[in-house]
Amino acid sequence: MSIDPKYRAVCFDMDGTLLDTKVDYVRMSQLVYDVFAELGVPEEVIDRGQGFKFNIDKGYAWLSDHGMKEEMYGINARVAKQSRDIEMENVHLAKPFPGGREMLLALREKGYMTGVLTRGCREYAEAALSTAGVIDLLDAIIARDDYPETDAKPSPAAMRHLADRLDLRPEEILFLGDHLFDYQCASSSGAEFIGVLSGTYKNDDWLELSKDIVTLPTVSYLVELL
Repeated sequence: MSIDPKYRAVCFDMDGTLLDTKVDYVRMSQLVYDVFAELGVPEEVIDRGQGFKFNIDKGYAWLSDHGMKEEMYGINARVAKQSRDIEMENVHLAKPFPGGREMLLALREKGYMTGVLTRGCREYAEAALSTAGVIDLLDAIIARDDYPETDAKPSPAAMRHLADRLDLRPEEILFLGDHLFDYQCASSSGAEFIGVLSGTYKNDDWLELSKDIVTLPTVSYLVELL
């Protein structure tokens, strides 16, 4: 397999994909799940024993199935400041996965633009990418608070915002991510998707989602497709 020449940019989710970070998602989960509980989502759906990124889609699905989509889109806004504080606690530990910076350099040498699309807040994203030493190799960054909550991943609007920053169409972007939201955002917008195994979703998770999803152990393996 090699990267289709129609792609002019290769972009990435941040935590668990481009960067190895130490965000306390368990604490962030509790903030979000408390809001879910206030909205009536049953405890068995919330599943407090799992992390935020893995289970928040279950809570969202319950709200959607029960005609509460408007409430769903307001969840992160209600916990934005506390989430930011948790994200910033260990931002000094952010680092690229092995070979990540070299992979970005290789992409730029081949003429690809690069970008990050994250559900992290802007302050955290810029701090993490700077600490990891890769922010200088990115052409665009879209964070969760750059636009209304309704435009955040998994909404295809998030990818359209990234494409606009790069002066491209989503169809010209190859996007790598480690979670269902990344896949949904890419596929619903027309961008191509590759899953990585360095973050939340592992091989069995991707296979359960779709046998057609191409996966890589980490983003550094993308070099082999150039």
